[in-house]
Amino acid sequence: MMHKIALRSRTLLTGAALAALIYAGAPALADTPPDTLVQAWAIDDIISLDPAEAFELSTGEITGNTYDMLVRLDANDTTKVVGGIAESWTVSDDALTYTFKLKPDLKFASGNPITAEDVAYSFERAVKLNKSPAFIIQQFGLTADNVGEKAKAADASTFVFTVDKAYAPSFVLNCLTATVGAVVDSKLVKEHVAAATPSADYKFDNDFGNAWLKTNYAGSGPYKTREWRANEVVVLERNDNYYGTKGNMTRVIYRHVKESAAQRLLLEKGDIDIARNLQPGDYEAVSKNADLATTSTPKSTVYYVSLNQKNPNLAKPEVREAFKYLIDYDALGDTLLKGIGVVHQNFLPKGILGAVEDKPYTFDVAKAKELLAKAGLADGFSVTMDTRSGQPESGVAESIQQTAAQAGIKIELVPEDFKQLLTRYRARQHDIAILQWGVDYWDPNSNSETFATNPNNADDSMNKTLAWRNAWDVPAEIQKESAAALLERDPAKRTQMYQDVQKKIREQGPFNFIWQQTEVAGLRKNVQGFKLGPTFDTNFVAPVTK
Repeated sequence: MMHKIALRSRTLLTGAALAALIYAGAPALADTPPDTLVQAWAIDDIISLDPAEAFELSTGEITGNTYDMLVRLDANDTTKVVGGIAESWTVSDDALTYTFKLKPDLKFASGNPITAEDVAYSFERAVKLNKSPAFIIQQFGLTADNVGEKAKAADASTFVFTVDKAYAPSFVLNCLTATVGAVVDSKLVKEHVAAATPSADYKFDNDFGNAWLKTNYAGSGPYKTREWRANEVVVLERNDNYYGTKGNMTRVIYRHVKESAAQRLLLEKGDIDIARNLQPGDYEAVSKNADLATTSTPKSTVYYVSLNQKNPNLAKPEVREAFKYLIDYDALGDTLLKGIGVVHQNFLPKGILGAVEDKPYTFDVAKAKELLAKAGLADGFSVTMDTRSGQPESGVAESIQQTAAQAGIKIELVPEDFKQLLTRYRARQHDIAILQWGVDYWDPNSNSETFATNPNNADDSMNKTLAWRNAWDVPAEIQKESAAALLERDPAKRTQMYQDVQKKIREQGPFNFIWQQTEVAGLRKNVQGFKLGPTFDTNFVAPVTK
């Protein structure tokens, strides 16, 4: 099914030309058009383009380039937050009220003016829709009942945000850089509101434009979304109404190509400009090709294996611990992850306040068998593992399948498109799953809250952290420590608190942290200005030239 957005442009490719570019096959194109950047990337995780709902890594990059927030993370210096549509901001003496003055004369891609009312509406719809990323702003005390007072327009150019506790201002501002805080064109969205049926967990009679915005666009970023076809392509087009430096490319195309070898071949032929999912062997080959170039950066994304505590065998503490000894970390680091990741056994990625690099677990079948025997499972058991049907996840899953078998655990692998895996995972329908988690904002609470807290383990809980998704009733002591670390003002004390929380999660939790991503890309030599950022939503395409 084609999802098309009717946006005017004098520079659109014709249907035939666009199709030829997207589906370049056996006869190779001589080159991609000079005004178009074509990337090959696995984008099978995209579920929705609505920034109030989108919570996947590749969607984060799309929304990061097409929407703007009040403030943004400085990708060149992650200790700083810089203005987005906000020109300046002040914090009250009691650290409860944040007042933002908007830059003057801003416009959405539609041509509608950007006002503080648009900001307030964006906060309102995110809170009331209560989709996966909503907790990032709900954690400041925002509810469906009070958001109108807590996040409001004082006048057309002034937005006032009131929080419930005296948090460190840097924490609040970093949270507002998350794409759930993206400002949507309220006039345009309201034209596409659909009726909804109020229910026990949704009391509103409209969908705040969510159904329409899943596949359409109402933003103000340097690019606008022209088209998304699931598991096929995303097409971005330059937004000439953007207030900042305009994008150099007329359009940016993301082609869904899952296999590393296929991406490398397309890159070598010149059918694409950038390959985004290169595995170690292909990345090395690209680095040796005189016509190509490579780039890489440490990413704030950690990969982990999680054990659903609804499975009675996986819920045994000894089994949780045994699995930590049934992963051959060194072998994975030397092969499948070489150049694209580093072994990392903690939930905070290196680079974030409080991150630790302790790696206490090694591959030890004898130790695992001893723990399984204590759990009354000396003969092992059978279980399923959901995994993304691509590399390196599939290879890592196969490795774990083989090493776990040495202790008598029989794992049936369930390969899926990423959006299918996420849907099952978010519904707590998996046994074991291998996934990744990238920070939503540059603060340790982004990961501590999701791995270390689960205030309500019921199936109908409104707070669906990763601990909840794995049905882990987190010990109260750990949850209290994570909550206290959030409010600690002393950096040294706060660092120590997060180090303690990580150790407890590592030892007690149903999570086996395996590696931290090193994001890589292969490029044609004529591509300039492409820089991978520290987070999934800071891979900016506007500076790219060819």
